Amino acid sequence: MTKLPRVASDTFWVGVNDHETDLFEALWPLPYGVSYNAYLVVGEKIALIDAVKGHFLPEHLRKIREVLPPGRSVDYLIINHMEPDHTGALEVLRSVFPGMTIIGNNKTLGMLEAFYGSSSSCRQVQDGDLLDLGTHKLQFHLTPMVHWPETMMTYDGATGVLFSGDAFGGFGAVDEGLFDDEVNLEKMHKEMLRYFTNIVARYGQMVLKAIDKLRQVPFTVVAPTHGTVWRRDPSMPVRLYGRWSAQECDPAVVVAYGSMYGNTYRLAEAVTRGLTEHGFRPLVHDVARTHASEVIADIWPRKGLILACPTYNTGLFPPMEALLAFLENKLLKHRLVGFVTSYAWAGGARKTLEDFAHRLSLEVVEPVVDVKGAGTPQDLAQCRLLASNLAERLSQ
Repeated sequence: MTKLPRVASDTFWVGVNDHETDLFEALWPLPYGVSYNAYLVVGEKIALIDAVKGHFLPEHLRKIREVLPPGRSVDYLIINHMEPDHTGALEVLRSVFPGMTIIGNNKTLGMLEAFYGSSSSCRQVQDGDLLDLGTHKLQFHLTPMVHWPETMMTYDGATGVLFSGDAFGGFGAVDEGLFDDEVNLEKMHKEMLRYFTNIVARYGQMVLKAIDKLRQVPFTVVAPTHGTVWRRDPSMPVRLYGRWSAQECDPAVVVAYGSMYGNTYRLAEAVTRGLTEHGFRPLVHDVARTHASEVIADIWPRKGLILACPTYNTGLFPPMEALLAFLENKLLKHRLVGFVTSYAWAGGARKTLEDFAHRLSLEVVEPVVDVKGAGTPQDLAQCRLLASNLAERLSQ
């Protein structure tokens, strides 16, 4: 009998864990690795749901063969998401299982041609279509732009498993535990939020549409392509993604600062101290030393945001500029923001921050503290006033 994790009756995890990739998408650090989840459903016909990154094909194949009944082959490969971390093994899988039919929607088949030069041996499905495996009948739910145009989910009515693609996924390998009743939930939630904010957040409105569509699907297990499989509380990832997609926030604060010589840090420290005295415990990040993926993840569920940085070549301090570019790309909204800037001989940071807030319709809390030089006691008093005003707004 196979020792591979059983997700449900006749349904096995045949994915892999990756502790070799340092940066997901060559951008986002992976301190706990990442998993590429794939699943094999064994009925009268056999379906592989999603695949893995090409580099991990030997392990993936070993697991598939461990589950396959003697003399049987994979009949279908269902592609919920075309990104190469899920389809990189496609061409070799086709050669190993030459009778395999690829299942995807219209946009999937177009991407197959673009990525792999061929869309032969494929079957196009539409929203609501069924694939009959015998005991298992798989239904397809198209969820475009979560987070690519071809994304979809596959639901097995026989077991209640929702194979959700990249939706409801998270960073982190699953070698310490695949299921939500096996893992450190605090650590998993943090890596899930970091995955959402860095990969999916821009498409929050489309996630909400997908969640609304799922209200009629009686799933009992959520099996994404990355991270934890949810069987104890399958509604939890849906609730979390819904909250994050709607940008619902807690009355809490992040202070993100950059400082070349320590002067701007002193100003940010004054704001932080003022917030603490008003009963808040802000999270503080040095944007030059903390990766943007961590800062964004902390900003996302919090209502208040203080941005403090010096002018650099008449513009923003470059690490702050990079953070703001990410936040704007992810369509940050519904925030209260406070600004602390400094300059030596020419300003620029203040206007750039104010323009950023205007473009995203963020509410700027006064005063905007713009300091020439190292800062005076009066400047520090303005920082404390900013903290007081932000605390008052958050308390409302």
